[in-house]
Amino acid sequence: MDFSFTEEQDAVRELAARILNDLSTPERLKEVEAGDERIDRKLWAELGSAGLLGVALPESCGGAGLGFLAAAIVAEEIGRHAGAVPFTASVVLGAGPIAEFGSEQQQQRWLPGVVAGDTILTGALVEPGADPWKPTLMATRDGDNWRLDGVKAEVPVGMIADAMVVSARTEDGGAALFIVDPSTAGVTRSRQETTSWQFEAEIEFAGVTVGADGVLVAGDEGEVALEWLLERAATAYCLEVSGACQAAVKLTAAYTTEREQFGKPIATFQAVGQRAADAYIDTEAVRLTSWQAAWRLAEGLPAAAEVAVAKYWADEGAQRAVHGAQHLHGGVGVDRDYPLHRHFLRTKHLALTLGGTTPSLLRLGHFLATEPV
Repeated sequence: MDFSFTEEQDAVRELAARILNDLSTPERLKEVEAGDERIDRKLWAELGSAGLLGVALPESCGGAGLGFLAAAIVAEEIGRHAGAVPFTASVVLGAGPIAEFGSEQQQQRWLPGVVAGDTILTGALVEPGADPWKPTLMATRDGDNWRLDGVKAEVPVGMIADAMVVSARTEDGGAALFIVDPSTAGVTRSRQETTSWQFEAEIEFAGVTVGADGVLVAGDEGEVALEWLLERAATAYCLEVSGACQAAVKLTAAYTTEREQFGKPIATFQAVGQRAADAYIDTEAVRLTSWQAAWRLAEGLPAAAEVAVAKYWADEGAQRAVHGAQHLHGGVGVDRDYPLHRHFLRTKHLALTLGGTTPSLLRLGHFLATEPV
């Protein structure tokens, strides 16, 4: 069986890597981090011009129609280069469910702008103290409309997004997804700054009215749609972590080869080699489990357990990998003029996004306990 990427997928990776290598430099990242948005608009526009924001979106909306694996490739490259752009938020959390479940009218309203880089979408999927798979934000029928009440937190680019896909719980106990314009009456946004210096938002919904054009999925398909979205969101974030870990290990290999003590590169010392090997093994585990989950999702195969495994490694294994990289760099590792800290902070941030290690293990344990012997 051939597990290699196709020529099209390799071309997507090469194009993304070239653009990110040219534009996502340490100097440029310092400029972006000092700005009001913490988003690299120049890089975002270049990704749109190159067609990379639409690689997974349908051709009818201007995309390339290459599917989820193509988006996963770009997400991994963004993690590898510490790209300050909301790719996963806009393309996977926002545009993905609209492309999969949205009406033709909804797709034509939102997706062409995402492809061009003119529109930024996001997903409001996390609530304080709640499991994203079991939202508590209430969606109540109000005649032909719906009324949303509750709070979402950790909404990526929530302060500047043009629209957001919001998960909710309906009166009958089911789940639903809605497209909400943040300027709608009853929506209040408060800025949150993350450990990786990115801005997210806490969003309060107080009697927010959503018309028929904002209903993405409700009824019997709601739970399936929410699971579909969360599995892809978690996997895309895992691949961002994979890219960050690979970059951290590469920096560590170069540093320990060049840094000398007692007239020898420190890479030749047994303790250094063992710590670096452990970081490499953890990074490979993150990469392989993430791609296994991504491939199964792209093929339409059941992937709940594989996503939970990937999320566990992207939380637990990735933390060991980047801590090892920091340790082997010594004082250089905590210097903010050196690029390693960005990979460390991104990994730390994404480890808790959509739940950390414990929720992943609990889901995996549930799957193992309920699977027929």
